Amino acid sequence: MTDAETLDLDETPEPIPAFVHIPVLSQEVIEGLALRSGGHYLDATVGGGGHSRLILAADATVQLTALDQDGWAIAAAQKELAEFGDRIQFHTTNFADYNPGSVKFDGILADLGVSSAQFDIPERGFSFRHEAALDMRMDQQQDLTAADVVNSWDEVAIANAIYQYGEERLSRQIARRIVEHRPFTTTTQLSETIFHAVPRSYRYGRIHPATRTFQALRIVVNRELQVLETFLEKAPQWLKPEGRLAVISFHSLEDRIVKHRLKESPDLKVLTKKPIVAGEEEVRENGRSRSAKLRIAERQE
Repeated sequence: MTDAETLDLDETPEPIPAFVHIPVLSQEVIEGLALRSGGHYLDATVGGGGHSRLILAADATVQLTALDQDGWAIAAAQKELAEFGDRIQFHTTNFADYNPGSVKFDGILADLGVSSAQFDIPERGFSFRHEAALDMRMDQQQDLTAADVVNSWDEVAIANAIYQYGEERLSRQIARRIVEHRPFTTTTQLSETIFHAVPRSYRYGRIHPATRTFQALRIVVNRELQVLETFLEKAPQWLKPEGRLAVISFHSLEDRIVKHRLKESPDLKVLTKKPIVAGEEEVRENGRSRSAKLRIAERQE
């Protein structure tokens, strides 16, 4: 079931918080992957194991390889999917760094961004709904944290990051206020400073004024767009002929990259002219599915 790269549950350095993964677009993913009897599939972002469970439960003959750079996610998925025994293998790695060797897959799924569980675990520092250290690392072994960015980068670099990765039009005044009030150690300190950096009319809009800045910091810390580009370049080579690549994105920056890289790949045929989105019922049951966009392509022979 495991290999040398796997984070063993008994070796986890601290208790694993609840890591619940509600898979979005579940029916659409299974249909889009067009599962083959006896096929081998790659879940490039296993999270808590929600999509992997759907794939393994859909056909008792399929095998699955599961990746995640987050050790907590791998440990939670091992526990959640233990019933499937040696039908699933786990690797703790970023999908951009993964090397399957000579193995080819019948289908690959990547569910991008931060999982609901990561947002809901205060200690991870992804959300300003709870006071926590400014962390935001998906890979807890890496050095760079969100605190490093806001406390050491210069004002121009911070403003550019907030504008580019958060698409925040008030990036300059937010960056100026951050530099004036740093150092920051907690999520709530930073969100409160951002709240007061923007005009009063901007404070009570549809989203909290710190939302886009937190998104930008998370993308910077985890190099999300760079690793996505690398993954989309490599993944077609991992597919068998007519194998399918399914990618779920959650914001326009990701979706734009996915759309263009799938279209530009000489090895892929795009099957979704427009992204597949969640229906009204799913959005009612899982609000986080509202922004999900699924694109699917097929490996050419």
